[in-house]
Amino acid sequence: MSGSIWLPPGAHPRTVPAVPRGRTTPGWAEPDPVDALAAQLEDFAAAAVHPDEIAALLESDGLSDDRIRERYGVKDSFALAEELYDRVERRHPEPEGPPHDPWQVGLLGCLLRGVVFALPGFAYVLGGPLLAGPRDGLGLPAGTLTLLAGALTGWTWNQGLAHRAYSWLGLGDDAAARRSLLLGAPAGALLGTLVALAQAGTGHPAAVAFAAGQSCYLGAATVLLVMGRERLLLAALLPMAAGAAVSLAAPVPAVVRLVLLLGSLTAVAALALRDVAPAVRDLGEGSWTAGLIALLPFGSLGAAPARERGAPLWLTGSLPYALFGLGSGVLVLYAALGDVLAGQEHSAVAAPAAVALTLSMGPAEWLLYRFRSGSLAGLRSTSSPRAFWRRTARTVAECLAGYLAVLLALALATAALWPHSAGPTGMRLAGLLLLGVVLWTGLLLQSFGAVHSAVAVCCLAALAQSLALATHAAGPHQVGVAVYGTAAAVQAVLTCVLLGRATAHR
Repeated sequence: MSGSIWLPPGAHPRTVPAVPRGRTTPGWAEPDPVDALAAQLEDFAAAAVHPDEIAALLESDGLSDDRIRERYGVKDSFALAEELYDRVERRHPEPEGPPHDPWQVGLLGCLLRGVVFALPGFAYVLGGPLLAGPRDGLGLPAGTLTLLAGALTGWTWNQGLAHRAYSWLGLGDDAAARRSLLLGAPAGALLGTLVALAQAGTGHPAAVAFAAGQSCYLGAATVLLVMGRERLLLAALLPMAAGAAVSLAAPVPAVVRLVLLLGSLTAVAALALRDVAPAVRDLGEGSWTAGLIALLPFGSLGAAPARERGAPLWLTGSLPYALFGLGSGVLVLYAALGDVLAGQEHSAVAAPAAVALTLSMGPAEWLLYRFRSGSLAGLRSTSSPRAFWRRTARTVAECLAGYLAVLLALALATAALWPHSAGPTGMRLAGLLLLGVVLWTGLLLQSFGAVHSAVAVCCLAALAQSLALATHAAGPHQVGVAVYGTAAAVQAVLTCVLLGRATAHR
């Protein structure tokens, strides 16, 4: 017993021979029933992410706890599910066919929206001679400040109105969306007209009338865009745009200009009214009186409360989106009129910059969808938070670079085609591209629900630029580059921090 262990010939002295193990079960014993069940449910158990999934399957097959204890020797279905979960290796097969991507949209539709955003600018070409008069104290054409006041009011109001209507559409309540548009669009038009009247006073009736038409158009166009009627809106604007293009090459009588402007405005308003009018009849069950009562924000007095209907649609919920429209609108106006508003009366109005930004909103919208699609692919392909953050940052950089390339091309093209336009300088282009970063990242944050961050950055940037220009702290281009650059850097950091978390993409 005290001798050394016998080793086979040629074995190393340190080698310990394997001790033969005895059989754990006799040859006549039946296979383990749990192993048999694991083999039977292997495909389902391998794809389960929690034992409770397997327990639900066992219970749906009618296995009671008594039968489980008798047949498998465990306490209940949950204990058996845990045994099966531990014995089967995890396998999560990819779904058959290409994965579903709800963010795939066509480029043509987004480009159409960009064109529709820009076409109303031809109205100012047609209406310019109708606003004849001496330039104001800032060197702007007569009525410009009146139109700007009405436009800013309309952008602010209709941004909030569009959010409210889209919220109803997201809940599947088309009638409520139409009701909010039918009530909100005329209210916004009236508000824009009153603001323009307050700015102009009684000395510029033509400018006030043009601003009233502008406010009516903004409200009606909001209705058509929210309801997805871009093609109808385009058809209504084409005659006016064609007349404006002709007026650039040949004189057009004032009567024809007025007919084209009023004709397009009437067509847009009629199309919008046709789209929202069914809300009165549908909600009023055929009675116009009951339908008018249903125009209240949440229906008639006997309607279900908004909280029970699951609609967090108080008016304050749309206020941040309205403020985003105000802040971004001020920044765009400074990009177009910064020189003149800073007191340089003989500087050229940078209208091509505003046109380029407006046209770029179509590609910007498509790139927002591309980012959502890319982030969804990142959720499927990455396996750690750090890897997903890197994938998200790369997708943001690619989409933003694509948008800036489009914006640069549009800026160069509009500057080359615009009559009597000064060539774009490096400082102007830098400010325009930085403003593009602010607008696109702001829209991106807004699309993920981080609207308060975008609103804070845009409104503070607009306020800072207003103060700098009012105090003549520096030249308008230097101020623009500094303000836009700071805002762009802040929003880029917010985008990477907020959207780098997988939970933000639910």
